[in-house]
Formats: sequence, C-alpha cells, structure tokens
Amino acid sequence: MLRSLKDIEKCTIAASDGDIGQVKDFYFDDHLWVIRYLIVDTGTWLSSRKVLISPMSIQTPNWAEHALPVAINKEQVKNSPDIDTDQPVSRQHEEQYLSYYGYPTYWGGSGMWGGGMVPMDMHPGSAGLPGGAAEREQAIEEAAEAELVRHRGDDPHLRSCKAVIGYHIQATDGEIGHVEDLLVDDETWAVRYLIVNTSNWWLGHKVLVAPQWIADVRWSDETVVVDLSRETIQAAPPYDPSTELDRPRESGLFSHYGRPPYWKPGSTLEREI
Repeated sequence: MLRSLKDIEKCTIAASDGDIGQVKDFYFDDHLWVIRYLIVDTGTWLSSRKVLISPMSIQTPNWAEHALPVAINKEQVKNSPDIDTDQPVSRQHEEQYLSYYGYPTYWGGSGMWGGGMVPMDMHPGSAGLPGGAAEREQAIEEAAEAELVRHRGDDPHLRSCKAVIGYHIQATDGEIGHVEDLLVDDETWAVRYLIVNTSNWWLGHKVLVAPQWIADVRWSDETVVVDLSRETIQAAPPYDPSTELDRPRESGLFSHYGRPPYWKPGSTLEREI
C-alpha cells in the first residue's frame, strides 16, 4: 500500500523492549528512489540523539496505531555507530552501520534491495540468501567483502526527503508546481510518486508524478525537471489523499501519461535496476 511521508512521520519506532523514538525524516536513494533509512529522534531516553533505522529492521507495521515494530532492542540502538544526520552519509558510515546490525549491503545487486525487490529479501530464508545460519553468515561475509571492494568509493546517493519537499517542478515548457509530499510503497519502501501541488499555476489541484519521469534533479536550485509538458500535468487525474490510490487508479494515471507502469515488464524503473 502507498503511504505519504507525512503519515509515516506520525509513527513511533517500537523496539522489542520499548519505544525508540519518533520518525523525523528519511534518507532516500536518489538513483533508484528508495527509502534507505528512517531518521528517528530518540527523545529523552537517549538525549534526543538521532539514529538511523533501516527498513530491513521493520517488521509488520501497525498503521492503525502509528507504530513500526523493529527487530532490534534499545541497547542495540544505544550502542549503534554515531552518524551526524545533519551531514551527508558516506559509504563508510553505511558500512559501519550495516555491519553493526549484521545486515548485508543493499547496493551492487540487480534489485532495489541487493538481489531482490523488498527489504525482506535481505533476510535469511529469502530467495537471495541461504536459509541455514552458517550458510547465511558465510554468504553475507563473502558478498559484503566483495561489494565493499567494488563500491568503497561510490557516492551513496542519499538525500533527505524533507529537503526535497518544496522543490519546484519544471516541465518541458515551464514551471508547473512544487513537491508537497512523497508516496512510498510500504512493502518495498520505494518512492512511487511525488505529490505535486499546482495551486500557484492553475486553479490548484494536486497531481502525481512518478520518479521514472524525472529527467534531472537540480539540487543547487531546488528544481525537479520532468519529461512532461505543463498541459499533460495539468490534465492529469487530480490526487485526492482521502481516496485510496488502488491499482485501477494507478493504471489510469499511467495511461494518461502514456508511460508503462512500474509493476509491468518494460517500465523505465525496471530497466534501471
């Protein structure tokens, strides 16, 4: 199901032995447009320290109670590597974090999460990893070492989601609106859509634009350039946050834009990953 960032920010991270804190922001991969980490404010119990929580830790969410249970405990969080969330997260910081929690690296594979499409694919017994403890440990160690060597100097492409809110949307023939929010798939943690507010250019409705249609992001002047005309965006089906965006509505959206949907073979996103 698709969730807005504003909805996820209402959530408390619940460890196995108590609450860790509140979601405050997210780091997303600006290449594949996937949420890699939740930034959590731990509040008074850890002197308001901000920590990273990977979707690989998240178990079945309780959306009704705005809770995200995680398969870690408070002591693990307390002793986790310090990361300055006000500064760019380097690949070295990610290596330290993932190694600390015993997670394999997500980069370098053919999917959004290693060799798979969901964070669960990084867990034992999945299609991507052996099920036995000894085999899993050996596979993780060998794969991690190979990936660290290959990707140690890579730019991790991590960006703050909150920083993107408010960015201008530049169509092929002029400006059309600004980013108001993002819609995230709560299974894969992929950013499926940017919610674009066009109220300053038209008589104001919200529309959805998929990351596959982004031609460029100009971080220096806070602009998202899309490969769509203003007329096409203006005529897009209005987005109503009170109505569930089910598959028929998504299909209608992609049909309007004349683009293949992300869930079918041949889509831009599938070719990129």
